[in-house]
Amino acid sequence: MHTVWKGAISFGLVHVPVKMFSATEDKDISLRYIHKECGSPLSYVRKCPVCDKEVAWEEIGKGYEYEKGKFVLFDKEELDQLTDESSKSITILDFVDLTEIDPIYFQKTYYLSPDQAGTNAYRLLMEAMRQTGKIGIAKISIRSKSSLAAIRVLEDCLAIETIFYPDEVRPVSQVPGLPEAGTVNDKELDMAKLLISQLSTPFDAAKYTDDYRQRMLDLISHKIAGEEFHIAPAKQENNVIDLMAALQASIQAVQHIPTDPGPSLAGTTKTKSKAAPAAKRKTSKTKTATAEPADQHNEASGPIPVIAPKPKRRSAKSKTTVS
Repeated sequence: MHTVWKGAISFGLVHVPVKMFSATEDKDISLRYIHKECGSPLSYVRKCPVCDKEVAWEEIGKGYEYEKGKFVLFDKEELDQLTDESSKSITILDFVDLTEIDPIYFQKTYYLSPDQAGTNAYRLLMEAMRQTGKIGIAKISIRSKSSLAAIRVLEDCLAIETIFYPDEVRPVSQVPGLPEAGTVNDKELDMAKLLISQLSTPFDAAKYTDDYRQRMLDLISHKIAGEEFHIAPAKQENNVIDLMAALQASIQAVQHIPTDPGPSLAGTTKTKSKAAPAAKRKTSKTKTATAEPADQHNEASGPIPVIAPKPKRRSAKSKTTVS
């Protein structure tokens, strides 16, 4: 893993030297812009529209547009003055319960490992947080950007997740078209609760896959092999008349039936069990044909190469490790 930050965690007078590594990676498949006339990839040029010439990196500065077309300019030295020695430290401000933080605040996750002679202090902090069930709320500066962060125990590792400041989260009141407060139909509510109960299961991240990325990899493989590749579109279901019918159809389609949906839903469960055979006959007639997995061997051109997504290249800016 590439080290993206080095410093120390501090809580009270205790300092834990650590190194930071990105815990996630972007596996999106990058498509480049191609000139259709000759098939060459297009390049991006840093060009000044006034001087009408390409600008080298050493001639580029930074500025803030405070009015349309008006900028205040900054030298690198001026911006460096804003970063003090605290940028080398993850200062834990408070310890809180993880359940008190809404997921909307979370940004990106990093792993922390002990650095230099910090193994004992690292292990001590991790075990103390594990046994108390608390996480640390800290401040950290990464690539000249100050962020709040949550430090927590993840298996046998300390993980730090940058989180938004409160004023960076837009209030719900700004969302247009939200429904006004009102009552819901009791029967529809019981049906919805039963459907949620039947679809409830322990979270298992391994069962969720990026279907679009896999279809893209299949398409690339077949294109390289010179084959046509098509996916049958899913049939549009437009026969649901109302909300109750949609709930009933959804419940009938769920295979797992809870053994005890609750006393308030007993009548609904009985109705479902009688209607299940009819639902099976109905769904068997309306099943949509989908594309079968494409044959992974072409007799004319040989086996189709298996394509793995290439890791995204970091730009010159992102390659710089913050000290």
